[in-house]
Amino acid sequence: MRISARTQYALRAATELAAAPPGPVPAEKIAVAQNIPRRFLDNILLQLRRAGLIHSQRGPDGGYWLARPAEEITLADVVMVVEGNPEHSQHGGYPGVAGPLADVWSLLREHEETLLTEITLAHIAKDALPDARPGHAQYDQAVKGPRDPRRSVEDLQADDPGHHQQQAGDPGR
Repeated sequence: MRISARTQYALRAATELAAAPPGPVPAEKIAVAQNIPRRFLDNILLQLRRAGLIHSQRGPDGGYWLARPAEEITLADVVMVVEGNPEHSQHGGYPGVAGPLADVWSLLREHEETLLTEITLAHIAKDALPDARPGHAQYDQAVKGPRDPRRSVEDLQADDPGHHQQQAGDPGR
């Protein structure tokens, strides 16, 4: 996934608002704190406001603030506003042994989307990222759903068509 400079700026500005005390934060303060060109930031803030992620107030005591608690705004929410809905290109039709690469690209997109929907602005502002790596319970639950504690690892692996269990005398792959 490529994250444009515009999207990175939007995420940084939204995070700055998430970390700010209650009340309006002037655009100039966000621009300086995050080293974002002011004119660029103004356009981003307008886009975020029109999408309903932030509110604004004009005047000497004006500025911007989040429209919802930071715990309720995911990175995916901000990315969707700036980038729009992702176009999922089809990679099918690779010839021969490269055919399964299409499945790799699909899995990669799913992992990216899961990660962006699990991490909120509050996680970033508090430097408290959830453990969102494959093999960790929080990640696995988000991707695969809750695990049935009555089932063994072997049962789960047997249900996974992609899992290759090495048999005695099998040299493996």
